Amino acid sequence: MFKKTFYYLVKVQYLGYRFHGWQKQPNLKTVHHMIDRTLKYVLVDQRFKTLGAGRTDAMVSANEAAFELFIYDEDLSDLEEFIKTFNENLPQDIRALSIVPVDKTFNVIQDSKIKEYHYLFSQGAKNHPFCASIMTGIQQELDIDLMKKGAKLYEGTHNFKSYCYKPSETGLFERHLELSEIVDNDIYSASFFPETSYVFRVRGKGFMRNQIRLMIGTLINLGKGDLTLDDIANSLKADSQWQMNFVAPASGLILHSVKFEEALKKASILH
Repeated sequence: MFKKTFYYLVKVQYLGYRFHGWQKQPNLKTVHHMIDRTLKYVLVDQRFKTLGAGRTDAMVSANEAAFELFIYDEDLSDLEEFIKTFNENLPQDIRALSIVPVDKTFNVIQDSKIKEYHYLFSQGAKNHPFCASIMTGIQQELDIDLMKKGAKLYEGTHNFKSYCYKPSETGLFERHLELSEIVDNDIYSASFFPETSYVFRVRGKGFMRNQIRLMIGTLINLGKGDLTLDDIANSLKADSQWQMNFVAPASGLILHSVKFEEALKKASILH
């Protein structure tokens, strides 16, 4: 029997290019598997469990992701030293950002959270190969101004069934997006990036499987001239029969941030 359970919220970031997503899978290298393997080494004989705030697909990266760490019997006496040791033993493409104690009322999965995703892309030319891990290159010229107008159509409350991979008949497809926009990229930089690139920013409480990749894929088709703004507007209606089929490459997608402000206030912790 465990004497007592101690609860912590841990923020991490990772480059997803060599991982098969977050969730543990037999015989595959995943982010969750590497985190648990590292914790087992760092915590030695201390009993623990981890629970992720959500999943990312294979090759998707995270600037800020979160998981809940349950420590049994004995708490972590020095959180700063824990983060230092954790980072010293994690692989190069995963980094721990922070750890804060929470109480048993906090639930990393069920508590309301706001996620912001970024999709990094360029157009008009072949990119340097080093871009492949984080940026999608569309070699065809795109109408970026039209794509910016299309992105704004996603904002607000709409039926996103057309943007769900293999939707079920009983799914909850009405979702609210606080933000949906395409902006010039001044967030991510590297010497080998093209001179001009773009970020599709999306922020909301819940996303369906491949939803964002289908959304940006639709905007790319809009930029190519294969769709119109009216097509996108109609695809968001409750009675829409559209099924968007261009799932943009995973490596351009980044989980930019996960916010738990209300849940952390409930647990009397501000972070």
